[in-house]
Amino acid sequence: MHHFDEIFTMAADRHGGPDALEAMLSKPKSVTELAAMPDDRWLSVITKCIFQAGFNWKVIENKWDGFETAFDGFDVGRCAFMDDEKFDSLLQDTRIVRNGTKIATVRDNAAFLLELRQEGGVGQILGGWPSTDYIGLLAMLGKRGSRLGGASAQYAMRFAGRDSFILSRDVTARLVAEGVVDKAPGSKKAMTAVQDAFNTWMNQSGRSLTEISRVLAMSL
Repeated sequence: MHHFDEIFTMAADRHGGPDALEAMLSKPKSVTELAAMPDDRWLSVITKCIFQAGFNWKVIENKWDGFETAFDGFDVGRCAFMDDEKFDSLLQDTRIVRNGTKIATVRDNAAFLLELRQEGGVGQILGGWPSTDYIGLLAMLGKRGSRLGGASAQYAMRFAGRDSFILSRDVTARLVAEGVVDKAPGSKKAMTAVQDAFNTWMNQSGRSLTEISRVLAMSL
């Protein structure tokens, strides 16, 4: 693998120099900030990413105020105990995208977050999970959450502000170029190789997963 400084230089050369590239990078929220993030905001961002998957993101964004209202501000308790009458009314609610399978994830993921609340706190667990084992967090979300087994979980963690990488097409292409994987990672072995590579680059640079992921994406 190239040293991270070399990859940073590649990206900087393509995007106006080091200062210009630096200005494009965002840092994740602190563990303290994430721990203080209300549970309803976690459910909101998770739900938005699930609904955006395979759909026009702009449409979801334009309807989002309607989603917030229809799902009672994503109150975790109310969503977790959504009854059939409420569910059926949502299937007819034009303020949202009326996809029954995805609507059901709101109830399921609210129940999941209630479990995390009892296990130490939603923000404490999702925000405090070590970045050096980010794939462990993704695996847990895929196992215990609803429709959180793929890119939706990665985007949800990024949009929530926690330290994260997203295995986008460009990031994956850089990982392939570096010899980390030979195709889009899907197996546990491949994901472990990806985590090891990110850990190496974190140690070399002192940067977050979020920053490294962005630099990799812009290095092509």
